[in-house]
Amino acid sequence: MGLREKINEDMKTAMKSGDKIRLETIRSVRALILEFDKSGANRELTPDDEIAMLSTAVKKRKESVEMFTKAGRMDLADKESAEFKILQEYLPKQLSEEEIISEIKTIAAEVGVSTKADFAKLMPAAMKQLKGKTDGKTVKALVEKFLGAI
Repeated sequence: MGLREKINEDMKTAMKSGDKIRLETIRSVRALILEFDKSGANRELTPDDEIAMLSTAVKKRKESVEMFTKAGRMDLADKESAEFKILQEYLPKQLSEEEIISEIKTIAAEVGVSTKADFAKLMPAAMKQLKGKTDGKTVKALVEKFLGAI
């Protein structure tokens, strides 16, 4: 089942259960899908497009939680946090730090990384492999940590 079908099914379920935050969040994802359809891309929504779309939405929610928390608006921070958790359900399982480091070591061996100067080789390969499984900031930090240990 593709994202479009899953969203439609989950939207019906949320409407029936009366879960307003879930319904609102699912509608926002549906709006992103419709926006893609009307963008004139003239192609089907691919799994990579879905992950990119959802990752962007998750990142926005995460940043909003941080900003609202700093501003002392816990009511808004709680709402954004709930939306963040709902959106994460649609993304692939997020990797732990240990799993990411293990992946980076494997990628480094494949790419042939031997010094800190090889960051420009390792980072793009790591991002391609780990796309949707973790955020870019984490990958960058762990790649730098890995290269610092070489």
